[in-house]
Amino acid sequence: MPILQLKNICKDYIQGKEPVRVLKNVNLTMERGDYVAIMGPSGSGKTTLLNIIGCLDVPTSGEYLLDGKSLRDLDDDALAEIRNRHLGFVFQSFYLLPKLTALDNVALPLLYADVPLKQRRERAAEALKAVGLEERMLFLPNQLSGGQCQRVAIARAIVTKPDLLLADEPTGALDTRAGSQIMDIFRRLSQEGMTILMITHEQAIADCAHKLYHILDGELHGEEADTHGI
Repeated sequence: MPILQLKNICKDYIQGKEPVRVLKNVNLTMERGDYVAIMGPSGSGKTTLLNIIGCLDVPTSGEYLLDGKSLRDLDDDALAEIRNRHLGFVFQSFYLLPKLTALDNVALPLLYADVPLKQRRERAAEALKAVGLEERMLFLPNQLSGGQCQRVAIARAIVTKPDLLLADEPTGALDTRAGSQIMDIFRRLSQEGMTILMITHEQAIADCAHKLYHILDGELHGEEADTHGI
């Protein structure tokens, strides 16, 4: 069973008095273990699409199935639970809490999931070790480089062992070397079986994925399956 299915997803926004269609009959299927990149220029609809997949927004029409279950008509609380238990997020901006250590930032999603303190810290430490930051667990965000902050954000995203990892321009705020390190982590996560959907406007970053789609004017185009990143 596919982990994700989008069926004729449309999204309208009201500008003035007229609806503007931002997504136009988007169809996408992802199997477990897929590593997919979606490329598109600014204003193409890629962030809107990611927000719908991440349950941060809802489509105007169409159907979204996650692990075979339709998310249609779910209320905000139900969508929030899906975000916390089934999805992991990595953004261009790291969104780390400045007064929390790397360890406590990573443990935060487990707090919302009512995981006991001892287990939260053990799992957060394991996730930080997985991204090579075992020596930086007690550092605050302002004591870390941009690349290290993004690695903390990745650890936070994977600590709940999500069904689907969503990344929105994960290297956009980083220099080339730090960006390469981040993509190495994504490549390893994919090799370990994690399902990843990444939004990017950079061809070199998209080439790390196994499948590539393009979005333009709200329409998702084609698929290129290759051996990049293997």
